[in-house]
Amino acid sequence: MFEPGMIIQSRYEIAEEIGSGGMSVVYKAMDHVLNRYIAMKVLKPEFSDDKSFVSKFRMEAQSAAGLSHPNIVNVFDVGEESGYYYIVMELVEGITLKEYIQQNGRLNYATALDFIIQICSGIEVAHEHHTIHRDIKPQNIIVSKNGTLKVTDFGIAKAATSNTIASTAMGSVHYISPEQARGGFSDERSDIYSLGITLYEMLTGRVPFEGENNVTVALMHIQSEIIPPREYYPDIPVGLERIVLKATQKRPEQRYLTTNAMLADLRKITMDPNAEVGISSSMIPSNAPTIQISSEELNAIKSASENVGPTVFPVNHNRSELEEAKAALNSLYDEDFEYDDDEKDDGKPLFEEKDEDDDEIDSKVEKMITIGAIVATVIIGIIIIVALISIFGVFKKDKKPTTATETEVTTTEAENNKMPDLVGYDEEEAIKQLEDMNISYVIERDYTDKFEEGKVASQSIESGTELKEDDRVTLVISKGQKKAAVPDVVGKTLEEAKSILEAAGFEVVDDDDYSDEVEENHVISQTPEAGEQAGEGTQVKIVVSKGKEVKVAKVPDLKKKTVTEAETALSDVKLKLGNVTQEYSDSVDEGKVISQSIAAGTEVKEDTKIDITISKGKKPVKTSYSASFSGYISNSGYEFPEGKLVKISVTLKVGDTTYPIINDWYDEASLPLDGSGIASCELSSKDNISLLYSVQDDAGADITSMFTSTLQAKLKTVEQ
Repeated sequence: MFEPGMIIQSRYEIAEEIGSGGMSVVYKAMDHVLNRYIAMKVLKPEFSDDKSFVSKFRMEAQSAAGLSHPNIVNVFDVGEESGYYYIVMELVEGITLKEYIQQNGRLNYATALDFIIQICSGIEVAHEHHTIHRDIKPQNIIVSKNGTLKVTDFGIAKAATSNTIASTAMGSVHYISPEQARGGFSDERSDIYSLGITLYEMLTGRVPFEGENNVTVALMHIQSEIIPPREYYPDIPVGLERIVLKATQKRPEQRYLTTNAMLADLRKITMDPNAEVGISSSMIPSNAPTIQISSEELNAIKSASENVGPTVFPVNHNRSELEEAKAALNSLYDEDFEYDDDEKDDGKPLFEEKDEDDDEIDSKVEKMITIGAIVATVIIGIIIIVALISIFGVFKKDKKPTTATETEVTTTEAENNKMPDLVGYDEEEAIKQLEDMNISYVIERDYTDKFEEGKVASQSIESGTELKEDDRVTLVISKGQKKAAVPDVVGKTLEEAKSILEAAGFEVVDDDDYSDEVEENHVISQTPEAGEQAGEGTQVKIVVSKGKEVKVAKVPDLKKKTVTEAETALSDVKLKLGNVTQEYSDSVDEGKVISQSIAAGTEVKEDTKIDITISKGKKPVKTSYSASFSGYISNSGYEFPEGKLVKISVTLKVGDTTYPIINDWYDEASLPLDGSGIASCELSSKDNISLLYSVQDDAGADITSMFTSTLQAKLKTVEQ
């Protein structure tokens, strides 16, 4: 494979190996074009040799490169080097979710909820771009150091499931959906099943199915029921358990149809941990009451059928609602399910399937039971409604509204033919007015930002409308503003904070400020603070770091200031005095600034040091003296022996200081000695000047008397 120091495509320098899996090896590398570290995932040779696999792998990886979301590991590049195929991805510092669970044990429900919302948010974007992951598991989810979760390994899963690959290379089967275990067609709902298993593991610290081998575990996904998480840990909220159970239904059509629908229920849990979410018919006991489908759920189903919908229910307006429901169910369960050729594997699933006849019998029995239960429930419901209408019809003039939590009904007769305007009234006042006017009514309750709790938020019949005897008005009573705990986004990036807050139903307003402690583009603070209860749609203000503030100061003019004055002037603008040097100046007084290292008026960073030069005053004038000589020293009576020399010494004496002038040997031909050829002499004084001379023979005898001197010194003053 690759070694540290290798340069790939003249761009990526391998730094080190940071991980290895069944299908690939991951390296940390430096991108020298963009000057940043990246992660490079390289396929192992046994997969690189499979051209079909490589082709699908490249296409899926290129598709994943088009995904951009804070909770998805970005794919930057796909390429090949010396027969090795690789993906260049965002380098995320952190550990896998699997490692996180192993280190921390089962997660508290708030952390698990935060994590699964982040994961679903990333998968939702992938599904919107028609990209299915097919291998969602904690090992493919990275928990970064700042708490952000990122899903990775888009692309490899589809290529793998489209080829004959050993189960050891495919990794764990603890998270695959039943349809994947059969080797069949998989779609968005297969990812939703894996999301449910991942949430199960976060809440309980374990996977739902364990077995001796992969085949055993896969069979359990197909045949065995999941033990509800609350049987292990009763502290898990009921609503969160319901979401897990719905996401992990055996039949894809009984799961959430879209990740968006699952996210909608998860967000409800952030506001009410025991909310009525995620419930499906297979989870309800036979004696359970009828479940009312909310408008949000109906919208989610409608959206799913428009965007995904493998099944379409034709409507025949000549049939009753009951007949339509039965036709829809028959259409759903009797549908011939065909696989897309591109989604089939090579006919070699992980294990041999059961006998087809047995499957068909089991399927038909199950369909008959399910259809029978639903039809019976619908019929019983109709009977109950008819009975209630009959009962209330008998006692309509005497009955008061019921005290049910969600709906109260009265069937008093209308004696006034026009509907009053009750919006904004207190509930008791509105009911009293309706009863006084003998108008039938239904009470419903809902959250609203516009009206206080207990006020009428809306009425189904507009005020002033002419009423008929059997008309009934629905009043919606405000439950007040819907509130939820504000998520903690301090320390997260701006993009991550917005994604989390908007997913929780809040409006985000951002501002920025400098910070010495918080990294640039990360949240410094939030208002309201994390954990505070706030209404849905409330503005949450986040302050985002611009990094450390580079404060500047304007350099003051320091010329002709003393050192103390210069230091004070610099301190006033948060600058510092640097080196101080001295030199003579004829124009600047001694002790004051002659010049500065950075010109006055220049803007520099605070705490910058400014050097100055201080005047030593005028340069002092040095007075010296110079002596010049004239005259001769002549032989007046000494007979030079043949070849002999005499030593002549001449000394200038100024006060107590003597300056040697001549001290050398001469022969008879060198005399008389010309004094004008003697160099001038610099003196420190001119007082008491005298010239002294002496002559010695080669034996050292004084023979001065035999010589005469006319040598004289002339002095002049020299100024420097």
